[in-house]
Amino acid sequence: MFDEMGLMFDGLDRSIGLLKASGAILLKDRRLLAFPIISAAATVLVMASFALPLGGVHALEVLSGRGTALTPAHCLLSFVFYLCQYFVIFFFNTALVGAAMMQLDGKTPTLGDGLRIAVSRINSILGYAFIAATVGMVLRAIQGRFGFVGRLVAGLLGVGWTLATYLVVPVLAAREVGPLEAIAESAELFQSTWSEGVIGQSGLAVAFTLIFLGEIACGGVLLALACALDATFLIVVTETVVIGAVVLTALINAALSGIYAAALYRYATDSGDTPGFESRALERAFLAGY
Repeated sequence: MFDEMGLMFDGLDRSIGLLKASGAILLKDRRLLAFPIISAAATVLVMASFALPLGGVHALEVLSGRGTALTPAHCLLSFVFYLCQYFVIFFFNTALVGAAMMQLDGKTPTLGDGLRIAVSRINSILGYAFIAATVGMVLRAIQGRFGFVGRLVAGLLGVGWTLATYLVVPVLAAREVGPLEAIAESAELFQSTWSEGVIGQSGLAVAFTLIFLGEIACGGVLLALACALDATFLIVVTETVVIGAVVLTALINAALSGIYAAALYRYATDSGDTPGFESRALERAFLAGY
């Protein structure tokens, strides 16, 4: 039991260290936060462009696979929706990681520098988005057709796909390669660097999971107190503050994740020391089974 507690605290300490290192890079260049902000706005626009013509929020439920079985037309529309969403996310993630790599190399990137990197890789990003959308549809089909077993299999395949493609965006940002080559390189780098015992969650994800849980817990307590006082104004203020905190945390998480991915890629490719990141923390960047 004591060994397990020691491993838990070691993992928490490592997560905090990675959070601090990524945060130091973001504080040094706050412009990196612009990429997830633009990405979030573009994602909302994509969702609205599908939802509004098709009848509002219910259309998103259909596109996400919840509810009744999908018709061929719904499947095609869902695929296009996935493709557009993935393209927007991967495009701005590539811009973010590209700018972060420049920052880690001692340069001072601008918003335009990151966007130029993403634009120069636009064909590969579109190809990767197409592959990711296809994989997403296949996993949905398995999940819907085979019930509980299908959900279990789809979940395991989804974890494997996520790990294998964890470094695709850094590969695309660093090199002019096609989507298949980027996926193959990402899987090879991951397997050769972190594969042993991995169960699939990065240290940075652990840190932000705790932060999100803390925000939700504090928000729930404050909201309960406001409701007990039957103060409408306090209820509205509390809800606004909690939602704002969660959104801001999500944006910071996205920015730090891009910086973290750039650091992991540098470590996996032996590209030299990464300022602020300890080699031991990067070596044990993913939670492992013991």
